Amino acid sequence: MTVRRSGSPRPPARSLATVGGILLAIISLLLGLPGTAAAVTDYAPEPTHPGQDWAGSEIAKHEGIAPGGGAPSLLASVHGVDVSSHNRNVAWSTLWKSGVRFAYVKATESKSYTNPYFTQQYNGSYRVGMIRGAYHFATPNTSSGAAQANYFVDHGGGWSKDGKTLPGALDMEYNPYGSVCYGLSKAGLVNWMKDWFRTYKKRTGRDAVLYTSTRWWKQCTGNSTAFGRINPLWIPRYGSSVGELPAGWSFHTFWQYTSSGPTVGDHNRFNGAYSRLKALANG
Repeated sequence: MTVRRSGSPRPPARSLATVGGILLAIISLLLGLPGTAAAVTDYAPEPTHPGQDWAGSEIAKHEGIAPGGGAPSLLASVHGVDVSSHNRNVAWSTLWKSGVRFAYVKATESKSYTNPYFTQQYNGSYRVGMIRGAYHFATPNTSSGAAQANYFVDHGGGWSKDGKTLPGALDMEYNPYGSVCYGLSKAGLVNWMKDWFRTYKKRTGRDAVLYTSTRWWKQCTGNSTAFGRINPLWIPRYGSSVGELPAGWSFHTFWQYTSSGPTVGDHNRFNGAYSRLKALANG
């Protein structure tokens, strides 16, 4: 039997643990290390004008390129468009007659916004015979990658093997609400995207497409090579050539070559024949 000497009380373990936890939190805050305090993410508010955000809406503003480049001359390519709520109800039959064969439709932004015209745009393009897909406008500072991927899949971003549905796309571009890189570090943004892509594939079985510009990619991810071998690239560049690609990709899959045209929507080219576009849809 152990007898404690009078006047030598045992230090309370709970008090020591509390002090240690406080010290760890302070050190984590000062050094930026993952720890008790650093594990809590202070997310920004939800977007306030998501109807004004679409694939490429921030590219021209930040990269100083005028919308409306000349149509590229490509032998093996398929003409497509991308649309969002700012295009409202789209005349899909007119686009089909002009030669448009695929469409990407904005479905969601963050985890609070859904495109009010999504049904008309997504189903309308399908009904006239187009191969269509949905895309998500990312705001990595408002919620986790997994949360936004789940929201996207739950609100139109899913995939089915029907030969006419493209894998979903993640739109990564300049922040319309503040810091161009969303206040995240380069590694933080890469990890956020990994979380999004991992969750999307778990939900749908498909590797999603990535929409991004080379300049933004270099600035905000340090020209990461983490996605080039897996995720098809959809690149915006308004002109007669696609230009330099982000690191990790040796070729592009989609090219948004103008932000306006004779008919509604941004105009795109699929880098290949129609049969290859159908193969991408089929998975």
